[in-house]
Amino acid sequence: MLTVALSKGRLLEPTVDFLRRAGIEVPEDILSSRRLLAPDSTGSYKFLLVKPTDLPTYVEYGVAATGICGRDVLLEVTPDLHQPLDLGFGRCTLVLAGKGGGRRENHNLLSTTRVATKYPRITERFFRSRGLPAEVIYLSGSVELAPNLGLAETIMDLVETGRTLRENGLVVLEEVAESTARVVVNRASFHIQQAEVQEFLRRLRKVLE
Repeated sequence: MLTVALSKGRLLEPTVDFLRRAGIEVPEDILSSRRLLAPDSTGSYKFLLVKPTDLPTYVEYGVAATGICGRDVLLEVTPDLHQPLDLGFGRCTLVLAGKGGGRRENHNLLSTTRVATKYPRITERFFRSRGLPAEVIYLSGSVELAPNLGLAETIMDLVETGRTLRENGLVVLEEVAESTARVVVNRASFHIQQAEVQEFLRRLRKVLE
């Protein structure tokens, strides 16, 4: 039996849809049930539902052999995992945003001192690579509020349509990275459960063809 970790939240429904299109039987109630462990009826797969930021840890430590999560999480956590497939769905952009105006004002915001974000490591690397000082303030949600309440001048956040930014009077100052759903595989499981892992990947690749 192959244990597959799935990200709870925005990626769960499209992930389940993709797996079913690949011919992988996912329990019917997986989207509505409170169960965090959900085996399929064939005995081939066991699905583990976890927080997106925890998923790489579960796979890296071998609790799950493989999993599906956003590239944004992998850029933040930087786990030691195989990343064999980009599944292409769940597309978002990680951006630096603020209450911008003209070009000069936007340039000043890039040289800001305080940035609110759910992605502290990515943010620190971004500013360090540009030789700019920044105080990174970690927030677990509602990051868009920070500039309006004076907590930070800018934010680093994941956006899909940009609507939430606009509704909070923010503009994109710079696009930092693209994020889509990625398959990750534990390095030991890649060899120990080679047949099961390769069959899982084969089914996913068929959908991408």
